[in-house]
Amino acid sequence: MSGSTIILGAGASQGVGGALARRFAREGQHVIIGGRTTDRIKRLAQEVSDAGGSAEGISVDVTVEADLDALFEYAAQKSPINVVLYNAGNNAVIPFEKLEPEIVEKFWRVGCFGAFLTAKRAVPIMKAQGHGSLFFTGASGSMRGKPNFAHFASMKAGLRMLAQSLAREFGPDGIHVAHFVIDGVIDGEIVRQRFGEYVEKLGEDGCLSPDAIADTYWHVHSQQKSVWTHEMDLRPFKERW
Repeated sequence: MSGSTIILGAGASQGVGGALARRFAREGQHVIIGGRTTDRIKRLAQEVSDAGGSAEGISVDVTVEADLDALFEYAAQKSPINVVLYNAGNNAVIPFEKLEPEIVEKFWRVGCFGAFLTAKRAVPIMKAQGHGSLFFTGASGSMRGKPNFAHFASMKAGLRMLAQSLAREFGPDGIHVAHFVIDGVIDGEIVRQRFGEYVEKLGEDGCLSPDAIADTYWHVHSQQKSVWTHEMDLRPFKERW
């Protein structure tokens, strides 16, 4: 399949963004990796290229419209944009009494507002093409708010509603919009660096594999139109839910 895949919110090789880059490149997609840390996205792009894929890294802040304009204009000139994967987001345990307005706004801007800005640029291109996949990485926080996660749950719930609205409005135009509820700990390098002991305690298959997540994204992108999935939840079989 010729064309490009844009991944926003990538950088760590052993994470969801890195796994998505490798998986979609393996299917013949030219992968454009967008993230704020230039060195990391360049290394990831080189890793994908060294493995035989086609990839490049572009520095972009998903909350800055000029960055997104430049990215989409550049990508559209190269080839059809088949897929846009919005994987940007952050998380932290913060008691409500310690939440400050600027913290809440920062989480919202990255996790929800940036997705809106991305969709504003992706949808017209895909609508003109008559096809395209626009996927959002969500979380179980979009379904339920837990103590100490008011900032995160409200941000992810907003992202989920954005995805639903886009799916209903632009599905008839051939745009496949999907939202993935990631319910559990992702076994990536960032989590292992910060919470390595906890990851080990969860045991084998106690965390979500980034490569398995990427396989699922590719499967949903490959679906025939008569059986499109809009929302899918992914969790380890050991996860309580």
